[in-house]
Amino acid sequence: MMMNRGIVALACVWIAAAPAAAQDLSRPDTAAQRSGRLFTRRDLLIAGAFAAGAAAMFPVDHTLANHLQDSTVQANHFLSHTATGARLLGSPGALVLPVATFAAGRVLRKPQMADLGLHTAESVLMAQAITSVAKAATGRARPVEDPGHPFNYRFGRGLRNDRFSSMPSGHTSSAFAAASAAASEVGEHWPRHRTLAGITLYSAASLVGLSRMYNNKHWASDVVVGAAVGTFSGWKVVGYTHSHRNNRLDRFLLGTRVAPAPGGGMALDWSSLRR
Repeated sequence: MMMNRGIVALACVWIAAAPAAAQDLSRPDTAAQRSGRLFTRRDLLIAGAFAAGAAAMFPVDHTLANHLQDSTVQANHFLSHTATGARLLGSPGALVLPVATFAAGRVLRKPQMADLGLHTAESVLMAQAITSVAKAATGRARPVEDPGHPFNYRFGRGLRNDRFSSMPSGHTSSAFAAASAAASEVGEHWPRHRTLAGITLYSAASLVGLSRMYNNKHWASDVVVGAAVGTFSGWKVVGYTHSHRNNRLDRFLLGTRVAPAPGGGMALDWSSLRR
């Protein structure tokens, strides 16, 4: 009973932290937009906070993993179904949903919707690329592979075997990339909805991270590092693209519209819909 209460408390703290962080994270990266630089001094402070969070998780990785794999916790149908839904939200949902949003925005001639979908999808792809390199390099054993040794690392081992590609969590990095990019875009286009969007999106991303721990695929520190990779990816893509609005990719993808063809079917029509 005490163990179950501990798991519930952990989940509540995790989810409660997301809305609090969203008050700041949902804002566009205005520093990058003002200067046009990819990285700013503010980023160092935020990176330090994420690093501290990951370091704090390392000593308790093993304990948290054991608690989440307790038979009574794993037998809980609500937690099991929620974890499955969250996993699918992280992948493929974190990429499929933005692509669908972009396509809908182009078809419906909604430039702000297309802008949100495109930059969110770009953020997820960037996070996935960084995560893939980091996984291969760290070579950390997943908790399901070596449950008693959270410090089982070997450089380059993750490239050859998925069982040793635990850090960082790919589902989590994708989810947080989508959350940070989409929240920033909402703050840019619909500022009145910024706070609600941030709370919703970051809470959903946090559930994805928890699901990876519940499914014994990642240590807690893997999830924190994944959240950092994803959050920065979203910030940087949105901040950079909005400070370089005439970049070639945006001009091509946001200026190409899918429209009904006169003789039936669909056709591509190039016309800039940017503001």
